[in-house]
Amino acid sequence: MRPLSNVQLGTLGGTVCSVWNSFDWGNLAHTVLMAVVGAAVSYLVSRLLDGRRRRR
Repeated sequence: MRPLSNVQLGTLGGTVCSVWNSFDWGNLAHTVLMAVVGAAVSYLVSRLLDGRRRRR
């Protein structure tokens, strides 16, 4: 991989700064929390259904 030029680094830095500023951190935290809760519920339901299937 070749190193980035000064123009490419400047463009990348400006893009990162503009995107960083546009994030709504409250919504990001809420989204992460909902993803964790959804994954945990999905896992627990699949374990519960698997346990019921093995008993039969």
